Amino acid sequence: QLQASGGGLVQAGGSLRVSCAASGFTLEHYTVGWFRQAPGKDREFVGNIRRSGSGGSTNYADSVKGRSTISRDNAKNTVYLQMNSLKSEDTAVYYCGATDRHVAGPMIRDYDYSYWGQGTQVTVSS
Repeated sequence: QLQASGGGLVQAGGSLRVSCAASGFTLEHYTVGWFRQAPGKDREFVGNIRRSGSGGSTNYADSVKGRSTISRDNAKNTVYLQMNSLKSEDTAVYYCGATDRHVAGPMIRDYDYSYWGQGTQVTVSS
């Protein structure tokens, strides 16, 4: 089971960290992707962090690159998405997905992931 948390209301230019905690499996062995969905829009890729067996690298969408960092705390079985310099267009429900499959390519599609958390709302006020 995945649990996303940490969303909230933040002013433009501020920072927020959202978390994706796993229970029942070891998240270190899973590639974790962050996606977001704004009202009336499709779910879009934000970034991911590869499973340790695939090198543990990170990849970000152009819209958040340079402003966001994905990291792991294996002791807490949690992956974090740190977002800085937030903009109103970052307002969305943020979801985390996980998979232990090796998938070729950048894994920017939601169907690349097998397990999903319930989402956490991030609202950026201008």
